Amino acid sequence: MGIKFMKTLIVGATLALGGLGVANVATASDAGGTHKLEHQKWGFNGMFGTYDRAAMQRGYQVYREVCASCHALEHLSFRHLADKGAPFYNADTPNPNDNDVVKAFAKDWSIEAIDQDTGDIIDRPGIPADKFPLIFPNAIAAAASNGGAIPPDLSLITKSRTGGADYLYAILTGYHEAPHDFHVADGTYYNTAFDGNQIKMAAPLSDELIEYSPYMVAGEHGAEPHEVAAPVATTDQMARDIVEFLTWAGDPHMEARKRIGLATFLYLFIFALLLFLTYKTVWRNVKH
Repeated sequence: MGIKFMKTLIVGATLALGGLGVANVATASDAGGTHKLEHQKWGFNGMFGTYDRAAMQRGYQVYREVCASCHALEHLSFRHLADKGAPFYNADTPNPNDNDVVKAFAKDWSIEAIDQDTGDIIDRPGIPADKFPLIFPNAIAAAASNGGAIPPDLSLITKSRTGGADYLYAILTGYHEAPHDFHVADGTYYNTAFDGNQIKMAAPLSDELIEYSPYMVAGEHGAEPHEVAAPVATTDQMARDIVEFLTWAGDPHMEARKRIGLATFLYLFIFALLLFLTYKTVWRNVKH
């Protein structure tokens, strides 16, 4: 009985921690497309996976300069970019509203607000407490500007699509010339990862479309912040960076959850071991 109980505790804890660790692993399904997804190597996958801060920072730049013309991040505020574990977290300014980098990012956006003196609707520069603004006022306007397709919100895109990060990467890198026997309808583009191989969004990425800016990354364990050299903005690099950023946007507390899960597993393992030893001690002279 004692051995069975200990095994049950260990298996239960392992399954719980495993669920925490593989939350971002893509499935092997074709995610609605017509081919199997190729699994990519992501640092955030697995039981001990973490986000790549430099990649997330570059990913934000890709979003701002490429994706933000059509796609919103309606579940995020600017200050979230500077939370602990976020792309631009700085231990010297633990309050994200005081983060100078995020202040500059927010100021770069125009926020619709009401003038407190006149009551008129005005546009003002953003502040860290503001949410990312909607790109279009409503779905009708969004569809009218995009050939009848409504660009999806990106804040939960890796959580809302089967295949997650692998699927999003496959879409971004899946634009190719259509086979000679494949008819591409007007207003659509051939994409090997999209359902039916036809998508209304033109290829958003191309080699050296943008020039990456170097970012200061906060030092760890008392080290000074240091500048990260920017790689060449190839299509593959930009796709990986925007996927890294959007995966964090959809699951910003992943690293903390995994740490808690590991601590819980160790606690349950030690508890089960002590329980088993107690059982053996108490019942050692009893036949059963």
